Amino acid sequence: MEKTKKIVMTGGGTAGHVTPNIALMPALQEAGYDITYIGSYNGMEKELIEAQHIPYIGISSGKLRRYFDWKNFSDPFKVLKGYSQAVSILKKLKPNIVFSKGGFVSVPVVLAAKKCKIPAIIHESDITPGLANRIAIRGAKKVCCNFPETMQYLPSEKAVLTGSPIRRELFSGDAEAALRYCGFPNHDKPVLLVVGGSSGSKVVNQAVREILPELLEQFYVIHLCGKGNLDNQLNGIIGYAQFEYANAELTDMFALADMAVSRAGANSICELLALHKPNILIPLSAAASRGDQILNAKSFAKQGFSYVIEEENLTKQSLLDAIKEVYTNRETYIKAMSDSGQMDSIKTILDLIEKEAIH
Repeated sequence: MEKTKKIVMTGGGTAGHVTPNIALMPALQEAGYDITYIGSYNGMEKELIEAQHIPYIGISSGKLRRYFDWKNFSDPFKVLKGYSQAVSILKKLKPNIVFSKGGFVSVPVVLAAKKCKIPAIIHESDITPGLANRIAIRGAKKVCCNFPETMQYLPSEKAVLTGSPIRRELFSGDAEAALRYCGFPNHDKPVLLVVGGSSGSKVVNQAVREILPELLEQFYVIHLCGKGNLDNQLNGIIGYAQFEYANAELTDMFALADMAVSRAGANSICELLALHKPNILIPLSAAASRGDQILNAKSFAKQGFSYVIEEENLTKQSLLDAIKEVYTNRETYIKAMSDSGQMDSIKTILDLIEKEAIH
């Protein structure tokens, strides 16, 4: 009888550090892996993973900051505690391999894997590795990435260009179900999907709502505005459907959408690419982030996949002009995305896991 293979997955802090792991899970289970997930005690990853009925173990985790904060004095002790917890968990579970999607909780897990002589593979979504992954790279056998530009920032013997794992169900949405869910009268107008990231974007929300009357002349609008960002004054407007977020319904919304306005988080834009959705990207400004979304967006614009508006240049007029431009030239964007031969990243990563795992 074949021995059960075991994998420990980790990653958390934002949805972007969890959804690619979830996308990999069905293929891992089909390949015969038992999955255990290590995350933080109460991070958003806990709820997302438990919804997949995957065993979840919480450890202590701290954030690594580039700026002064009193927590900088206590968080290193949390990380050290998380490291010792991860070592004891890995010694008990004895997995064949560890797969990490990044975020601060993953650092002690990957370094613990090295200590326990368990191979670890990490995935970097953005063009330049974040601080957590830069530390974790030391403990990793291989580093997967989404963009050709990322290879230069990684050790050449570890770097593998894989693309981002995309959830299978995204390809099988039901447009008619989304039409009903959004309460649109029929499908006589193209549909614009607005996605502001897992916590929403006030800047994007405001820009879209300011041009809503003009948009609704030509489009139906699905607006995923983030937790606490609904505008009750806009309820009941025909052709406008606003939601804090979408879970299972997102697949259907993608199927219904003709184009999208989105932040430029790596996972979101890789989904738009895989689904060949013409899109406008409004990356998070360098003032509010380390600038990774700006680099992601520039790469996609350069490849002809996206139209980019920098947050500083976002106005009612610039957004209206961009929507008109992208919709008019949608076939050009669709062709560029179709011709890109979006990699089958799930198979590529699974092959890598099989190759590196202790057998």
